Amino acid sequence: MDESVEEQKSVDATELDEAQDEKGSGAEEVSEAEQLHNELAKEKDKFLRLFAEFENFKKRTSKERMELFKTAGQEVIVSLLPVMDDFDRALKEIEKTEEKELLKGVELINTKLRETLKAKGLEEVKVGEGDVFDAEIHDAVTQIPAPDDKLKGKIIDVIEKGFKLGDRIIRHPKVVVGN
Repeated sequence: MDESVEEQKSVDATELDEAQDEKGSGAEEVSEAEQLHNELAKEKDKFLRLFAEFENFKKRTSKERMELFKTAGQEVIVSLLPVMDDFDRALKEIEKTEEKELLKGVELINTKLRETLKAKGLEEVKVGEGDVFDAEIHDAVTQIPAPDDKLKGKIIDVIEKGFKLGDRIIRHPKVVVGN
């Protein structure tokens, strides 16, 4: 009987070892599955972040491209601003003469140039005498004593007109400010 009890104990120990081995290998498989699941989650997260970054890049470049199209002709328009100033001076001088036909011709050319540039987005910055001086919009050329107390800190004279292209000021109006 002793032998059968010992055999029984040995069979029970063997079965217990096998059961533990199965549990151990199952635990390894579970941890391996968890590991694969974690790696998959990391890759998904990485993919989502990369996708979001790419979408942001597309939006940013699209916005930059639109800004570029809006101000694409800025150099040409800025180079034409002195021509517009010359037209204004020429018109003032021609008005002093009696050459009405010459005045009409120059006015037509001036109007056509201004309308063409306006169609391209050029706008004049409206500045008048007596307006409050704003350093972000106006360029103060000089300050003179104000002829009236009401004109202190205000614009007394506009020396050169300012212009905007879209929402951006491309030339600030040059003004004289009273102090």
